[in-house]
Amino acid sequence: MSSTLPASQYCDRVFDGTHATPKAVDEGKPLVTSKNIVGGTLDLGDCYNISLEDYEEIKRRSYVSQWDVLFSMIGSVGEVYLEKNKRIEYAVKNVGVFSCLNEKRAQWLYYYLKSPTAAKIIKNQLSGAVQKFLGLGALRNFPIPQFIEERYESVSFLSALDAKIELNQRLNAELEGMAKLLYDYWFVQFDFPMSAAQAAAIGKPRLQGQPYRASGGKIIYNETLKREIPAEWNAESLNCLGEIIGGSTPSTKQEDHFTSHGTPWITPKDMSRNAQNKFISRGETDVTEAGIKSASLTLLPVGSVLMSSRAPIGYTAIARNPVTTNQGFKSFVPSKGYSTEFIYYTLNHQMKVIEQNASGSTFKEVSGGTLKAIQTQLPEPNVRAEFSKILKPMLAQQDTLEQQNQELTTLRDWLLPMLMNGQVTVG
Repeated sequence: MSSTLPASQYCDRVFDGTHATPKAVDEGKPLVTSKNIVGGTLDLGDCYNISLEDYEEIKRRSYVSQWDVLFSMIGSVGEVYLEKNKRIEYAVKNVGVFSCLNEKRAQWLYYYLKSPTAAKIIKNQLSGAVQKFLGLGALRNFPIPQFIEERYESVSFLSALDAKIELNQRLNAELEGMAKLLYDYWFVQFDFPMSAAQAAAIGKPRLQGQPYRASGGKIIYNETLKREIPAEWNAESLNCLGEIIGGSTPSTKQEDHFTSHGTPWITPKDMSRNAQNKFISRGETDVTEAGIKSASLTLLPVGSVLMSSRAPIGYTAIARNPVTTNQGFKSFVPSKGYSTEFIYYTLNHQMKVIEQNASGSTFKEVSGGTLKAIQTQLPEPNVRAEFSKILKPMLAQQDTLEQQNQELTTLRDWLLPMLMNGQVTVG
């Protein structure tokens, strides 16, 4: 690295957010904390709102501007976000702000803070016995390499990679929104396309293909579910969706049970790290054949829907390749006539009910027996087949975009330290 400056000299200003805890309100302005900065993004959907009065009070002290770099100061210390927008309508709490007021200098700082060099400095300067944090004084004195105009092309290249990753994420989010809307429209509002037989049954054959409920399709009260469902549908257990498979953990005392290149073995922690994706290939570690045999692990086929059943409940993902899991899962193998797509969205739709039926004093857990007892409405074969026909290419595109992003992220993270150090240049 080149010679450095303390951040207070490199930046126009270095400050942090409020230390107070404003009262949450139903409608107001988002309050961003360190937990909202994840993987270079800002998750405003997970913020709580504060009153306009509290928002204005925080802004007077801690106003975020375009080309500021936000830094998580507590918890997952070192997560960063580059604010590119001119209009900022959130306040910050326990978040450090490196205010550059200049696009190039801000991007240089942002990528440096993501580099291994900066990560090592952050680790060495952490304070706190219970919860680690980096104080404002440490941020102001943080050593930043002087900006070098000749090496800015390297930063531009990294920024282009991030722009492609962000575009893929937006496309994936749009596809996900479409898929959820279709599921809701067909299986919650019951406005799936009416079949010829259903249209004939109500004496309106011309309505074939029109929305079922809106076109007068027959709706009846179901005693099991205690609600109305289409006449042709049934109340069934979640067990009918597919074979429910649990997992287990091979003995950690045997080194030959685990490996870095074996059969993928997924844990809830892996699912947490994969939470922004729909598909999963592998976790932090793999298991060997000896590990599989010792723990009687079941190999889940491609297309199985993994669901974490404890610590925490509710993470779901689709197996991109054969995988195994630990005991924190109840996974669904699509072996009973229901597609991966239908199982995935049905489980997510039913997740609140699943969580409400969890039990346990130390931590909540959902058993296979609990899942078998939960009832839901299941459509006739032709409706779910048509749903899967529409969804299958959409999920395939999402899978492709996710894999592209994984490759781009790996490339970016590999190049980042070399580009920032000047070891590699962009020609």
